[in-house]
Amino acid sequence: MLSVEEATRRVLATARPLPPETVPFTAALGRVLRQDITADRDFPPFNRVAMDGIALAYGAVAGGQLRFEIEKTQFAGQPPAPLTNPSAAIEIMTGAALPPGTDAVVRYEDILIEEDEAGGRTAIVQVPPTAAGHNVHRQASDRQQGDLLLPAGTLLGSAEIAVAATVGATNLLVARRPKVAVVSTGDELVDIGELPLPHQIRRSNSYMLAAAVQQAGGTVDVFHFNDDLEALCNGLPSLLRDYDAVLLSGGVSKGKADFLPAALREVGVEQLFHEVQQRPGKPFWFGQHPDGAVVFALPGNPVSTFVNYYRYARPWLRAIQLPAPATEPMAYAVLATDVTFRPRITHFLLVSLESTSDGRVLAHPERAHGSGDLASLLPSDGFLELPPELDFFPAGTVLPVWRFR
Repeated sequence: MLSVEEATRRVLATARPLPPETVPFTAALGRVLRQDITADRDFPPFNRVAMDGIALAYGAVAGGQLRFEIEKTQFAGQPPAPLTNPSAAIEIMTGAALPPGTDAVVRYEDILIEEDEAGGRTAIVQVPPTAAGHNVHRQASDRQQGDLLLPAGTLLGSAEIAVAATVGATNLLVARRPKVAVVSTGDELVDIGELPLPHQIRRSNSYMLAAAVQQAGGTVDVFHFNDDLEALCNGLPSLLRDYDAVLLSGGVSKGKADFLPAALREVGVEQLFHEVQQRPGKPFWFGQHPDGAVVFALPGNPVSTFVNYYRYARPWLRAIQLPAPATEPMAYAVLATDVTFRPRITHFLLVSLESTSDGRVLAHPERAHGSGDLASLLPSDGFLELPPELDFFPAGTVLPVWRFR
């Protein structure tokens, strides 16, 4: 039986980057970038006024001048007109380009404006600027033209979309979305629109997995097979041909109706492992078809299905969208209470997470009545990974945490 570490290594060893495709940047949210995005010009592209007020020459203030005739008014978006009188000032608005002949901006809050009978206006500086560049966002102070802004492999969120827009990247090269078939198995399962008989349950696992795959950037179709070896052997080949991955739940343990391992061998899927030293989810089966599709055959109990997906399948889905194989950085949390777990195998412990005022993330164990307790996922934010070397974990122990919220 494999360790969790070896199972992880074998899963990620099958990850191959998906081919890229070009999409409009407005349709790229949640996609993984497969090109570098660089600055097409300086950030900001000009000396940008950072406050509403007056623009003036700092040398005049440094020489003791506090009264400035206002020559003109300039708004953002207008070409900057130079200051013609170095002892005067230009009324200026936030976002405008700093006019030639000026090098500092005094905000409205720090001046008084007087108006004479002829309509002329004079600004009286009450809080002088301390240096040239006051309230000025200097050209290229953020980034220079040609600087790398978004490297290939970046997951595109709202901030990244804004950066693409500001450099005029109207189309982006991104990873193709993973195509995933989610398959539930079991005679006891009925569709969600049906009223189950007392001995039946609705198919929740497949919809849980489908939602999780979509959150990971994939596209998904949902299928169901009864516990029938012939039906599995007839139905699986098309899924292995048409999808990057097949996620199955149920039928992988040692029951008399657990036909999946035999069916997968029959249709040519190479078994890379079956059973992992972990709880929940020991019967986890993983393999790869010669044509490239990988198969995650997850235990059928809902918590086992859920935890195994986030521990193994989700990192794989993330890896195949990257330009080169890589692993996500591990997150950690502090155990809030003592935990004892036997036997000494890796244990995935459901927890709710609390951020404390001193910057820690506390993990509070959530009560679960075994791996069939689907409702135990509701108060949980993730699960801690308890290593097999110990069977007692005191409060304060720092452990890896796999978040699903």
